[in-house]
Amino acid sequence: MKKLGRYSVTFLLVLAGAFIAVWAYSTFFDKKEVVTITEKQPLQYAAFPGENSASPPDLTFAAENSIHSVVHIATQSVRGGGWSSGNPFLDEFFGLRRYQEPQIAQGFGSGVILSDDGYIVSNNHVIEEAQKIKVILNDKREFEARLVGTDPSTDIALLKIEAENLPYLTYGDSDQLKLGEWVLAVGNPFNLTSTVTAGIVSARARNLGINTDQMAIESFIQTDAAVNPGNSGGALVNQQGKLVGINTAIASRTGSYTGYSFAVPVSIVKKVVNDLKEFGEVQRALLGVNIGDVNAEIADNLNLDIVEGVYVAGVTENGAAREAGIKAEDVIIEVQGSKVRTSAELQEKISQYRPGDDVKIVALRNGEKKQFTVTLRNKHGDTQIVRDRSSYLGADFEEISSSEKNSLNIDYGIKIKKLDKGKLKEAGLKEGFIITNVNKKPIYEVNDLKREIGNARGGILVEGIYPNGELAYFVFGTE
Repeated sequence: MKKLGRYSVTFLLVLAGAFIAVWAYSTFFDKKEVVTITEKQPLQYAAFPGENSASPPDLTFAAENSIHSVVHIATQSVRGGGWSSGNPFLDEFFGLRRYQEPQIAQGFGSGVILSDDGYIVSNNHVIEEAQKIKVILNDKREFEARLVGTDPSTDIALLKIEAENLPYLTYGDSDQLKLGEWVLAVGNPFNLTSTVTAGIVSARARNLGINTDQMAIESFIQTDAAVNPGNSGGALVNQQGKLVGINTAIASRTGSYTGYSFAVPVSIVKKVVNDLKEFGEVQRALLGVNIGDVNAEIADNLNLDIVEGVYVAGVTENGAAREAGIKAEDVIIEVQGSKVRTSAELQEKISQYRPGDDVKIVALRNGEKKQFTVTLRNKHGDTQIVRDRSSYLGADFEEISSSEKNSLNIDYGIKIKKLDKGKLKEAGLKEGFIITNVNKKPIYEVNDLKREIGNARGGILVEGIYPNGELAYFVFGTE
């Protein structure tokens, strides 16, 4: 019995020790594991970086690099003047006229220096109808500017001042702009010189339908950088301070900035500037198609997988597209390896080429891709590059502004800017006269005048109108 009692006491001691060991382990050691697991919980937030940790882009370099290369443009033009009763009916039938004093109109805008020897790009509407163009640099120096040429179809104008060692902007690549990318608008809004505003690229290849020119090309870069009257012709630059566009328009019901602004991409500007410097006017290349954007209905009718591309509604006779084999109901999706999703993108791509250039076009036909090599043509249906088109028969010509066309109720014509000895002066034409037709053929440009007179056999009939609305015609021989 005594031995059994000893075993019982020993068993109870062992059992008590076990309980003590379990209690100690759960109290001290088990808690450490809980703490360790708790410390791992923050790992679930590793995929969500701090919202306020990103720094805003530093645009100071871009601003400093561009501000000295953007100029203020001031224009002066004379409007009206002459004898008038104020009533065209009385003027015509009763000759009741009184002298009206001419009105001096002032305008302003911006421009961008492109070279150290003084070439400056701006908008056509900034200098349109101007008799005097003054350029004010950022350092306050002033120069009289010479108009090299204009292109109403893209609303671009090229000026030249006689100066050296000027700061200038280099071209960037507008094709590489991404939505959401930061850009700066630099210009002179409301005559407030050297103003910089920032925004992001909101859209590309935007067609607004605001250019009324017959061959208008619109493929604007849309941004939310603040642009106001006076910014027109100024620079849109990227974060590297390179020129990617020329600020041209705003979307507004008030005439002032309300959220969106639009710039001509530098891909278009560069081609226009080069043409104006080399030829005095733009060499416009045409594909020869009637086009529209692919919509849901067209995509459904043609069994397209996606609703994008440029629908060919028709091809013109003797046009480049027809000659290459492109047909109506084809859908153009690529130009020179670059995708085109809209008509504006197609126009932008083609506008970078000249008549005579070959471009590779990819189009969808019956669900299959087809590639075409198209030799682009001018509006006359040939590939000719015409040089020195501003002078002929002793006369220097200039284009007619849209406002003058509207006031005279004409759709085309070329104006005699300067008249020296030659057939036109001998026939009685005077400076300011607008030639609208030669041998009953419409005249859009100097090349039309050359062609019609060159093809004439015998007498030549020249019809037109003076700026005061007086119609006139002249006849002279080919010899």
